[in-house]
Amino acid sequence: MCRNIRVLHNFEPPATDDEVASAALQYVRKVSGSSRPSQANQEAFDRAVAAVAAATQELLDSLVTAAPPRDREAEAAKAKARAAKRFGTA
Repeated sequence: MCRNIRVLHNFEPPATDDEVASAALQYVRKVSGSSRPSQANQEAFDRAVAAVAAATQELLDSLVTAAPPRDREAEAAKAKARAAKRFGTA
């Protein structure tokens, strides 16, 4: 139904509003059990996405760490290598 929600904390550059909104949308889709709500539920669905996005952004803004920021390209390369190993692709 939806992709895995990605880690958004401790990246350089920080997570964008679009990334936070995408994670919120994925979460609400998963919890609600539907990828596209009916017209009757669209308003509630949209409110939930906005609330989850706001809570996510607040969380990300509040977290502190002593670890150096992670590089998005390096993390993507590691994920690609893990997938290649798991699925036996080159």
